[in-house]
Amino acid sequence: MSNGILIVDDNANIRHLLRMFIESSTSFKVCGEAENGAEAIEKAKKLQPNLILLDLTLPGMSGTEASSVLRLVAPHVKIILFTMHADGVNQSLASIFRLDRVISKADSISTLGEHIKALLTPVNGPTRRDDVTEANTTNRDRPS
Repeated sequence: MSNGILIVDDNANIRHLLRMFIESSTSFKVCGEAENGAEAIEKAKKLQPNLILLDLTLPGMSGTEASSVLRLVAPHVKIILFTMHADGVNQSLASIFRLDRVISKADSISTLGEHIKALLTPVNGPTRRDDVTEANTTNRDRPS
């Protein structure tokens, strides 16, 4: 049921590396890519991603400017600001722009993977619920 992750970065090589990492190292899929804020907004409307991985420095509008609009068009989406300038984005700025996480590109990519999993993995996942339902049905249908 997951719609996936939208990657927003003006560098095509970074987008490609992030896609390869996400699709090979997590259980999540990338539903789309955008190279600027305006394209990110359009794709978010169309694709309805579960999470947007957003660069801060984008042509036309910054990642923080784009995040404000993204919150209007997709209020429930998780947003990770993934940037070389994470030290310049303090927690109060992150909360003003309603960013779920701010992660430095200088950090290990496995750190990014951990944050994606933490934001997208439900506490009680559907697999667990299905197992319980199946067990209850099986027990109920057994003769005593």
